[in-house]
Amino acid sequence: QGQLVESGGGLVQAGGSLRLSCAASGRTFSRLVMAWFRQAPGKEREFVAAQSWSGTWTYYADSVKGRFTISRDNAKNTVYLQMNSLKPEDTAVYSCAVGSIGTMPGSYTYWGQGTQVTVSS
Repeated sequence: QGQLVESGGGLVQAGGSLRLSCAASGRTFSRLVMAWFRQAPGKEREFVAAQSWSGTWTYYADSVKGRFTISRDNAKNTVYLQMNSLKPEDTAVYSCAVGSIGTMPGSYTYWGQGTQVTVSS
């Protein structure tokens, strides 16, 4: 079995940037989709972005399109989420996931524990 560990979360001012990392261990997630989800207090888990194993396609939620960029380094078994122009509404626990293509949590098999991102006004 594999394990995913997120890092890079923290407190940032509105308009600022943050880069999240998700490192996989225990196995290589070859040919699997890697994605980011987020969950704010009192809300359902929300899809953020996903990228294919080959890196040939990406998909973003409308709420983050143009501001966030997902990327991956398969040699390091790591996926990244570059977050620019952050808004207070982006405040949430961000989790990485690995699985099949899709925007629903049920499409993903492996999950990290999450990293807190807080955006202040």
